[in-house]
Amino acid sequence: MKIVYLDCQSGISGDMTLAALLDLGASLDLVRSGIKSLGIGVDLTTETTSRRGFRGLKLLIEHKPESGHRSLLDILNLIRRGRLSNRARLIAMRLFERLAKVEAKVHGVSIDQVHFHEVGAIDSIVDMVGVAIAWDELDIERACSSPVPVGSGFVKTSHGMISVPAPATMELLAGVPIASCHLPYEMTTPTGAAILAELIGSYGPLPSMQVDRIGYGAGQRDVPDRPNLLRVMIGHTIDEPVSSTKTSDDVFVLETNLDDISGEQIGFAVETLWSMGALDVFTMAIQMKKNRPGVLLCVVCRREQQKEMETAIFEHTGTLGIRSRMQARTILPREQIEVDTPWGVVPGKISRLPSGILDFSPEYEDCRTIARANGLRLIDVMNKAIECYSHSATHRSELSESPASLESESASP
Repeated sequence: MKIVYLDCQSGISGDMTLAALLDLGASLDLVRSGIKSLGIGVDLTTETTSRRGFRGLKLLIEHKPESGHRSLLDILNLIRRGRLSNRARLIAMRLFERLAKVEAKVHGVSIDQVHFHEVGAIDSIVDMVGVAIAWDELDIERACSSPVPVGSGFVKTSHGMISVPAPATMELLAGVPIASCHLPYEMTTPTGAAILAELIGSYGPLPSMQVDRIGYGAGQRDVPDRPNLLRVMIGHTIDEPVSSTKTSDDVFVLETNLDDISGEQIGFAVETLWSMGALDVFTMAIQMKKNRPGVLLCVVCRREQQKEMETAIFEHTGTLGIRSRMQARTILPREQIEVDTPWGVVPGKISRLPSGILDFSPEYEDCRTIARANGLRLIDVMNKAIECYSHSATHRSELSESPASLESESASP
């Protein structure tokens, strides 16, 4: 699984995050192209800089002065008409929707009445949309972060001088571990806090992972006691060997009946729930009262995801009620592996059946890409990947010297 870890020893902001992702290997041309498609007249460049003797990448944004403020709808319309991938568009919209919710809360207005000031400026739009494009291009599946320092003192805003952390920042960081920091600066900005709140799944020390690349995003100033850099590491999770024991856990099942809603809205809701990390999302056609056709939306999620999944269902479907229940499930042990085929490496999962037999399932998207690129049938590509796995497993079995080595090797390509 592709994983990133954000080392926030000097806090986090939108421009530091985008610079770090570009330093990791995200395409500056792709980000530029996506930003340009918004039609806001921006020139985006980067430069290498130094923070207390350590190298980092700094983001430079040039644009004409602008006046006035943007509403959430204004910003979402900008993002909708931009030439972005579906996932990048969804991430960017979710980031601004999360910001709008906390702005509405701290100012005591409805979300439709929120008019962004600092976070609606062009720089913030570039940061948030750029992060969404880079995040999608890097194909990040899981994200973790260190505790984050917020700084102290005061910051000047359109509402006057306010204490650090700003109210919106603090709302966004509710539930996020905060590291002690007495520097008189705003170390974590609202855009940085929104990125943490929306995209980070867990907090703590560096997780078990194989680090492939490291990127450094530079803040706008030098600070006294540390390099003002956001360090981002990308790599793959280190999977445990496939065991022979079934495991069980409890999940939440959320259901709601939908009518008077367009197919596009249902599709968007399903896509949103998947992107939030739901374990399963599906719909079924149903017959409702007075013979009205309807749709049953069902979401399976973990216990800790229940509240945010319910919130998303209410917001994106307009339903008035959700049924929920905790349900036990039994899970087969599984492991992510890669198999060499005539067309290259194909990832997939192996699971151990109760009988002890290993079952290999190649990833659909990779097989689909190969089939289309080579004019082949999907089923032929998938069967060949399974055949290559079986051949490699048999070959290893013949070379194994003991039953113990067979058990450890049978889960590897």
